[in-house]
Amino acid sequence: MAAAAAAAIRQVVIRSSPSPLLRSVRLMATSSSPPPRHRLEPHEFSRPSDFLGSWDPSSSSDPREAQKRLALLRRDYEKQVRDLRKQYIYEMELQRQEKLLKDEAKREAIRLAKEERKAAKSAIAQSRAAERKIVEDEFRQTLLKERSEKLEFWKAREAMMEQKRSDKNELLRRQSSMWVDEEDLEKKIVEAFTDTTTL
Repeated sequence: MAAAAAAAIRQVVIRSSPSPLLRSVRLMATSSSPPPRHRLEPHEFSRPSDFLGSWDPSSSSDPREAQKRLALLRRDYEKQVRDLRKQYIYEMELQRQEKLLKDEAKREAIRLAKEERKAAKSAIAQSRAAERKIVEDEFRQTLLKERSEKLEFWKAREAMMEQKRSDKNELLRRQSSMWVDEEDLEKKIVEAFTDTTTL
């Protein structure tokens, strides 16, 4: 019985107190890391206020004098607050102007980089177009040359075939002992049928 109660208490203690590893992980997850050094801007702290602890009630027992001193303190405080506000507005305006100048410089740099890229692209496109034109001209010249060569070859072949035909006809004329004109052809055929020679 006592052992069971001790085991139950041990389980409750284990569940209630997390392990050191879990504690360190939880600590790392919840603690925010400090910002990087380059993002930290130098900060100047203002000097302590003169008004803090400046009221001494024992110095004057007269309430009118105390009210006068309090009004003077309030007026000085309001004047300092006004000056601080003016200085803050001036610094904010300076920061805004500086940011505007930086943005303008960045826009100008982007515009110049874009123009340079555009000029480089157009130069590349022009060089490619010139190369393409040269290749097309060479191709056209090659085609014209091949066409003229084919035409010359065809003419030479036609002339050669015409020469062969004329040579063949001339040879036939020479080989024929008796060349018959078309007008005399019928007469010769009739003579050949009628005038038969015995062998």
